[in-house]
Amino acid sequence: MKLAAIDIGSNAVRCQISSVLNQNGNVFFKKVEYVRYPIRFGEDVFNTGYISDVKVNKFVKLLKAFQLLLDVHDVDHYMICATSAMRSALNAPEIIEHVKQETGLEIQVIDGETEAFLINKVIFSFLDERNYLHIDVGGGSTEFNIYVNREKMASQSFEQGSIRHMHGRDSSELWDKMKLWIETNAKKYHIARAIGTGGNINKLFELAGKTAGKPIFRKQIEEVATRLSNLSMNERITDLMLNPDRADVIVPASEIYLSAMKWAKVETMVVPAVGLKDGMLHALYEQYHPERFVITKIS
Repeated sequence: MKLAAIDIGSNAVRCQISSVLNQNGNVFFKKVEYVRYPIRFGEDVFNTGYISDVKVNKFVKLLKAFQLLLDVHDVDHYMICATSAMRSALNAPEIIEHVKQETGLEIQVIDGETEAFLINKVIFSFLDERNYLHIDVGGGSTEFNIYVNREKMASQSFEQGSIRHMHGRDSSELWDKMKLWIETNAKKYHIARAIGTGGNINKLFELAGKTAGKPIFRKQIEEVATRLSNLSMNERITDLMLNPDRADVIVPASEIYLSAMKWAKVETMVVPAVGLKDGMLHALYEQYHPERFVITKIS
């Protein structure tokens, strides 16, 4: 069986196609195709409220390309989810209908709670008996989850993300609300460690020279963020080989991760390099195989 997940974020659109394999009763997902395109819907929406015609046209072409990928890979089932930028775009209903007419593909615009629920499906296997604050920073929103003994005890989504922060589309009131929520819940549940998801924390982890499976310290994230802040955009692209759409948002994103860790008074973070698209694949599998308990591995 092959499954596909298309994640329409505020910064980029991602398409992942994975084969579902079964080894002695253990089911895992083997990635066979992955494409990421920096559509940057958030730049339009968080400044004007609308997604521009130029980006809509590119978006339709992109989904037509993805549709061809789904066909050539003989994908059995797919899921397409849009998050913060599409939630906020005033012309989102027209875009979704236009995409359906042009491609036949149906887009689900999901709220922050559903986004966190889907990510939760792949976070679970990386938790242990410690109490965790999960921080997922996107381009337009940030989701926080509290886990105690591998059970989610609290969650909250805030319309705050790397693109919003970069363009100053946030407020001191919003930061105060996030701080209060984290401090209150961190104290209540005795949070010991953070777990971070999102493209920016993955890149920060890589730039820190960390080994997969090992935690990163808050001080190490701060050191990488400071180094990035002291580089020009061109230096980040040429010296560190960052994509242009990563080079500008990675510092604003780091500020959100670091603030959350500081408020929770945690010094270490696990970075499992999974995200919404992985949770979507899990949800798809469960939808068509509800009778099976899935022990997952991701590769």
